[in-house]
Amino acid sequence: MSSRRNLPVLGPGCFADVDECQPSRCHPDAFCYNTPGSFSCQCKPGYRGDGFRCVPGEVEKTRCQLEREHILGAAGVAGPQRPLPLGMFVPECDQHGNYVPTQCHGSTGYCWCVDRDGRELEGTRTRPGMRPPCLSTVAPPIHHGPSVPPEVIPLPPGTHLLFAQTGKIERLPLEGSTMKKAEAKALLHAPDKVIIGLAFDCVDQMVYWTDISEPSIGRASLRGGEPASIIRQDLGSPEGIALDHLGRNLFWTDSRLDRIEVAKLDGTQRRVLFETGLVNPRGIVTDSMRGNLYWTDWNRDNPKIETSYMDGTNRRVLVQDDLGLPNGLTFDAYSSQLCWVDAGTNRAECLQPGQPGRRRVLEGLQYPFAVTSFGKNLYYTDWKTNSVVAVDRAVSKETDTFHPHKQTRLYGITTALSQCPQGHNYCSVNNGGCTHLCLATPGGRTCRCPDNTLGVDCIERK
Repeated sequence: MSSRRNLPVLGPGCFADVDECQPSRCHPDAFCYNTPGSFSCQCKPGYRGDGFRCVPGEVEKTRCQLEREHILGAAGVAGPQRPLPLGMFVPECDQHGNYVPTQCHGSTGYCWCVDRDGRELEGTRTRPGMRPPCLSTVAPPIHHGPSVPPEVIPLPPGTHLLFAQTGKIERLPLEGSTMKKAEAKALLHAPDKVIIGLAFDCVDQMVYWTDISEPSIGRASLRGGEPASIIRQDLGSPEGIALDHLGRNLFWTDSRLDRIEVAKLDGTQRRVLFETGLVNPRGIVTDSMRGNLYWTDWNRDNPKIETSYMDGTNRRVLVQDDLGLPNGLTFDAYSSQLCWVDAGTNRAECLQPGQPGRRRVLEGLQYPFAVTSFGKNLYYTDWKTNSVVAVDRAVSKETDTFHPHKQTRLYGITTALSQCPQGHNYCSVNNGGCTHLCLATPGGRTCRCPDNTLGVDCIERK
C-alpha cells in the first residue's frame, strides 16, 4: 500500500525527495519502498495484509484467481512460459485479484465488460481492434497510513473545471478558456469511491457525483465542508448525472438497471423516467431553459444519442448513424450546441438540436471518456493519456493538455461556473405550482408524483 505527502520545494518546478522509509513506517513484517514524494509497504512472503498491518498466512485467493488457475490447470498450462491452447479464454485479474473490468479473448480478439463476479454485461461485446469503455466497480484498497480528511477544500472565485480521478475530485481553474495548470488542486478526497459522473449546481455552488463502488449518489458544497450521500438504495451502476438548476432536479443514467431516473436535489421524490430501450446508457445532459434532456447509449449492437422532454414525453432518437462508443455528452447553454465524444470513432462532434446535420469538430482522439464545454472550448478526459484535453471548437484543434500529477484513470468532467447562465423555465418560480416534481418541457411544465407515493397527497397535471 502506498501513502503520499508533499515534497519540499527547492525552486520553481524543483522538489527534493525525502526517503520516507527512514525510519520505516511499515509493519515490521513488511518491506518499505521509497518513491518520489511517497512510499509503499508490502507484506513479506508468508504474511498477508496491506503493509501497514501484516499477519502470518498466505493471501486468500480471489474468485478470479481461482477461476484462472482452474482453467490453466485443466489445460495443463502450469508455467507462464507455456503457450495457451488456441481458442481458450482465460480471465485476466488485476494486481488485487479482482476481475479486470475489460476482458478479451486472446484468439478471437473480441472484448467485453464484466461485473465484479466476472459475468459478461449485456451489449458490451466489441469486435477486434476496439475496446469497450468498461468501468471497474471495485475501489482500490484503502491503506491505514496518514489519511486525508474527506472535506472539500473551498474553491477560490472564478470558473473551474472539475474532474473525477480514482478516489478523488480535482479542480482546474480557467482564465478565459485557458487551463491554469499550475493551480490545479484536489477538491475532495474519497478513497473508498469510484466516482464516474459529475454535475454542477451553479445556484448553490454544489458538485454532485455518481459512485459505482457502493453504489451511491453524493454531493458537496464548493464552499467547503463534508460530502454527503443523498441516494444509496436501489442503484445498480449510476454513471451519467445531470442537473436542472432552474427546476432544481437531478437526472441520472444507470447502466446496470438500464434506466434513467429523476429526483429532487436532496435525493427525495425519485421517479423512473425510462426503463425500456436502454442497454448501456451513460452520458446525460439537460437544456434547462428549453426543458430538454439528452443522453447517450453505447450499446454495441445499436449505439445512439436520444432526447426527450424533461418529463419523459416526446422521446426520440437524435443520432444513430456513424457512432461507435459515444461516452461523453455536453450541452452548451450559450451556443445551444449539443456535443459528444466517441471512443469508437475517435471523434468529437456537435449539432444544433432541431437543425439538420452535425459537425465533426475533431478526429483522431485517443480514448475520450467524458466532455464538458465552456466558451469556445470543449474539454474532455482521455483514458489512454490520463489527461484533460482542451479543443477549440472554432478552429477544430487541440490547444492544450493537462496531465494530473497522479497518473490514474480520469472519469467525469464538468464546468463549475462562477455564475448561472441567464434564463428561466416553467419550474423556476414556486416549483411551477406543483406539489412534488416539476419537470420542464419546451412550452410549459408537467407536475409529476414520485414513485412509491402511497399515502402521499400528490397531484399530477400538465
